[in-house]
Amino acid sequence: MDASSFNRRKFVAALSMGTAHLLFSNPLLASGKNSFSTDPLQAIRLGQSGLETSLIGIGTGVHAGGRTAFLTRQDKSKSLGVLRHAYERGIRFFDCADSYGTHPLMKEALEGMAREKITLCSKIWVRPGGIPEPERPDADVVIDRFRKELNTDYLDMVQIHCMVDSEWTDTQKRQMDILQKLKDKGIVRAHGVSVHSLDAMKAAAASDWVDIVHVRINPYGIAMDKPDPAEVVQVINQLHERGKGVVGMKLVGNGEYRNDSDKINHALKFVLGLGCVDMMIVGFETTAQIDNYLDRTKNALTDLARS
Repeated sequence: MDASSFNRRKFVAALSMGTAHLLFSNPLLASGKNSFSTDPLQAIRLGQSGLETSLIGIGTGVHAGGRTAFLTRQDKSKSLGVLRHAYERGIRFFDCADSYGTHPLMKEALEGMAREKITLCSKIWVRPGGIPEPERPDADVVIDRFRKELNTDYLDMVQIHCMVDSEWTDTQKRQMDILQKLKDKGIVRAHGVSVHSLDAMKAAAASDWVDIVHVRINPYGIAMDKPDPAEVVQVINQLHERGKGVVGMKLVGNGEYRNDSDKINHALKFVLGLGCVDMMIVGFETTAQIDNYLDRTKNALTDLARS
């Protein structure tokens, strides 16, 4: 199913039965069941951005804001253990942001990783609040600080964080132009946006500048840009059709159903089955969670291969 043929009534009915994934043409399944990979750590391409990374990534922004997050508040050795375990298991996407305060932690974790194998993402904060300083320097100044904080020459991905209005491609034009210049110099490999409204997502779909989009997606409409998953999926489909890389987040509704095993399994199967979400990031807090989700994802992929 593509955006032009999207049937909302059929989608809602399938969603209630847990079969919404069957309505979409999933490129993971396109080559047939015999060659379909059930590896939760398989390499995927993020749209036409040129970036290749793992199907599952780790988000470092659990309960984050003001340059603090769960991983910065708990014992540092435990948090470093989580990041290193993710790498050892084969996770290659690490999602940071200025507002999370996890750059110093990630810098230390990177010392034991092969930098060229990692997709390192961070996000610049341009809105009021969110970070301690009231000033909002231009993106080149901010990215220079990021590189020092992370001890890296380049960032694989830089997103403009938490855009909510339909005019963001106009209001952030200066920062977008600066990020493009950084991309031309190889300091940033891809750029895009993290959206927190459907209007902002629609603007991202219409923008040639956007390489990759962080979108909030789950089958329950929790912590999403609209409470109706059908509405959201239709726009995500548009992003995918226009060659944007799509990073799915809020898989468990910002932790709303983190202790509901059946809902987690359904969410995984739903998002993986859509075919318009390239990869997912999960805010892991422990090494056990990483192992658990890798097993769950393998099971979800196996079920999809059989369906």
